[in-house]
Formats: sequence, C-alpha cells, structure tokens
Amino acid sequence: MSNGQHMTDVEADRYVRYEVNRGFATLTLDSPHNRNAISGRLVDELLQGLRDAAADNDVRGVVLTHTGGTFCAGADLSETSGDVGSRTRQMADLLRAIVELPKPVIARIDGHVRAGGMGLVGACDIAVAGPRSTFALTEVRLGLAASIISLTVLPRIDSRAASRYLLTGEKFGAHEAEAVGLISESAEDPEDTVEELLDQLRQASPQGLAESKTLTTRSVLADFDRYTDELTAQSARLFESEEAREGMMAFLQKRPPRWASGPVRG
Repeated sequence: MSNGQHMTDVEADRYVRYEVNRGFATLTLDSPHNRNAISGRLVDELLQGLRDAAADNDVRGVVLTHTGGTFCAGADLSETSGDVGSRTRQMADLLRAIVELPKPVIARIDGHVRAGGMGLVGACDIAVAGPRSTFALTEVRLGLAASIISLTVLPRIDSRAASRYLLTGEKFGAHEAEAVGLISESAEDPEDTVEELLDQLRQASPQGLAESKTLTTRSVLADFDRYTDELTAQSARLFESEEAREGMMAFLQKRPPRWASGPVRG
C-alpha cells in the first residue's frame, strides 16, 4: 500500500473531518454509525481540530457542521466503561475549548440535535439551522440533567424556555430555537446563509475578532471557573444512579423506562 493510499484510508476513518478553504476551517462531524454521538474519540478529534485551527494564522474562524440527518445525538451511551467524572470533564474541556478559541466558531446545522449536542451549539458564537433541524434537551428522560452543557446552553436561551425544555425534554424546531435564542438564525438554506456570514467575517481583522469574542464570552468562562467541578460531580452522581441506569438501558432497548407513564387525555 502506498503512503498516499494509507493517508486516504486514515482520513476516511476519522470521526471529525478537517478542511480549510478561503480562510475558514470546517470541522465536520462524520460518525454515522452512532449519529455523531459524543464518544471519547469524537471529542479527541474535535479538540485536535480546534488546536489546529488556533495554530494556523491563515484560519480566520471555524465552521462546525455534520454529515447525515443528525448534527449530534448527545453522549454515546454505549461507552459505559471508564470513569464517569473523566468523561464529563472531557466534555467540559471541549465546550470550553470552543468558547475560548480566539476565533469565531459558526455552527451550520440541518439535522437533529440532542442533549450534549445542544452544548456544542450553545458554545458556538453563531449558529444557523435549516428546516430539517430539531432540538431537545433529553437528559431528563434518561434520569439525568443537562449538567455540564448548562454552562453553554443557559446563557443562550431565555429563562422560560430553559425551564420548559430542560424539564420536559420535548423537541422543538429551528424557528423556536431562534425565537428563544439558542440559534442565531433559522434559514431555508443554512449553507448559503453561513457563506454570507463568512463573507462578513472576512472583512474583520483577526485581532478585532479575537478581542470582540472575549467580550461576549467573559461571563460564560467565569461560570466554567465557578461551576465546572460542581456540575461534574452532579453528572457523575446521576450517571451512577439506579434511575439513570434504567433510563439509559431503556433507551438502548428502545422501550419506555419503568418510571415513565403515558399521557392521560380526557
């Protein structure tokens, strides 16, 4: 096998593809077997992509997007081995890396976003979603809570929406996501809309972008400093609980958990 063929196979095997074009790096979630779920490998590759973008002076910003009909299905529940606290800390590190990156990060979404995927959307500076997009904070239906991702989701959405969607776990569409502040824009053609935004960003100086981003992320990073340890502990406690074990097993077995009851209609 030639070196060129080997590199092609390695790239094809990646969960996150990295490409640079016209001053912007695109990180594409490409893990179709688990609907771009947040596995340890996907997090590692995303972090590496962010480091590569930060180190490249020719990269003005980052576009975070996906293949398939799901942007991100949330945590990979098949990964049950290892320390829960370490996995939660890894997720916190990823969200913080997006927020701290001294370059704008733009989410381009046209698919489903669930649980931990919502944290990724909240961490991005700008988010554009197409008509196939749906969103849900489903942790409550698994016996969990949106612990770590609350650090990036709660600063984005209004308090009434936060109470509703964290408590019900119900799904909502792109127009509602825009109305409550989770995304910047609901667009019929998210790719075209993002390209228009990139043209606007190309007119800004790298220094101006970096310093302006610090103004918009200061309070979010302060909450990371203040609450990450507490939320990591909460997440670990919930993951190890009997209710969460039942909720996650029911999800994997595609059945209702024992503690769920159906709707009552008069």
